[in-house]
Amino acid sequence: DPSGRDSEREMLTEERVAQNVAGLRRDLGRLLDLSPGGEAELVDNLDWMRGMSAIDLLRDVGKHFRVTTMLSRESVRARLERDDAQAGLSFTEFSYQLLQAYDFLHLYRTRDCRIQVGGSDQWGNIVGGIDLIRRVEGKTDAFGATIPLLTTKSGQKFGKSMGNAVWLSPEKTSNYAFYQFFLRQDDDDVEDLLFRLTEVEEAEIAQIMERHQQTPHERAAQRALAASVTELVRGQDSLRNAQAATNALFGSATDLSAVRGPDLIAVGAAGDAPVARLAADQVIGKQVIEVAIAAGLCKSKGEARRLVKSGGLYLNNQRLAGDTATFGPEDAIDGQAALLRSGKKHYVIVELSRD
Repeated sequence: DPSGRDSEREMLTEERVAQNVAGLRRDLGRLLDLSPGGEAELVDNLDWMRGMSAIDLLRDVGKHFRVTTMLSRESVRARLERDDAQAGLSFTEFSYQLLQAYDFLHLYRTRDCRIQVGGSDQWGNIVGGIDLIRRVEGKTDAFGATIPLLTTKSGQKFGKSMGNAVWLSPEKTSNYAFYQFFLRQDDDDVEDLLFRLTEVEEAEIAQIMERHQQTPHERAAQRALAASVTELVRGQDSLRNAQAATNALFGSATDLSAVRGPDLIAVGAAGDAPVARLAADQVIGKQVIEVAIAAGLCKSKGEARRLVKSGGLYLNNQRLAGDTATFGPEDAIDGQAALLRSGKKHYVIVELSRD
C-alpha cells in the first residue's frame, strides 16, 4: 500500500508475513477478545487470495476499475508528482487498490461486512471497495469511515514503517521504552493524545490539563498519558515495572523489587544511562568495587573505596556499607542486569552476558 509513503515497502517472504500475522494476533489479543465466539475476529486475506490467479484478478476485479480514477488517488498522485524519478511507483503498489477493494467485496459477501474503517490515508482504497461492491453486487449499502491519523508536528504520520513509533509487542518495544515514549510527548500534543488514546473521561482530562498548566515542569499530563496507555496496552503489571524502572533513575526509589531486568536494560538502550556489558563471571562473586571499575564507574580501587567510605557508592540504589561487599546472584535483577550509582546522578547499568 503506497498510502502515506515516500518509498516502496520492503517485499516480505511468505514465511515472514505468516510471522507478522501471528504477531498481530498476539498483540491485538491483548486489546480485543479474539477467542472462538468472542467479540472480534481476525481474518487473513491470504485465505481467499491464495487461489486467485492474475487472470482471475484482472477479469473479475480489474475490469471494474478505471485507470483515470486510480491515477487520481492521492496516494498515487503524490508519488507520481515527486521530482525523484527513482522513487516512482511500481505496478505492485499501483494495483494495491484492487486487492483492498476485493477484500471488502469478499467480506461483504461472506461475512455481511457493511462498513470499512481505516486511517484517513485509506480513503481512496475504501471508496474503491465501496464502488466495486456497487458494480459487482448492485448494492449501495456498503460504507466507509476514516479516522484522522496520528501525526508528528511536522505532519509525518506515526508508524512502524516510518521509524518513529513504538510497537504493541513487548518483544519489540520494552515496557520502559513504551512508557517513556508517551512520557516524553510535547506539551502541545499531550491533550490531544489523552483524548484520542485513553479512556480517561473528558472532565478528568480537563483537571489534568489544569494541573499541567499550573506546574508544567511536573509533567502531570504526560504522566497521566503514559500511565493510561501503558496500562491499557500492556497491563497493570507492565505499567508498574515501567514506572519502577523510571523511578530507579529519575526518582528517589530505593526498592527495585518491581523493576524487571529487560526494562532496566531498555533504560540503557534508550540512552538514558550508560551500559557496561560484562561476562557473568566478571560480576557474580566479585567485590562490588571491582565491578564498578570494570563497568567504568570508578577509575581505581582507591577511588572506589573513597566513594564507599563517603557513602557515595550504590548497588541497585542501596548504599554499600563496606568496600568488601560482594556482588551476589540475587543482585542481578532477573539474572540479567544491575544498577550501579556513584553519588546522586552518575549511573551505569551492568548487563550480564552469559555467552
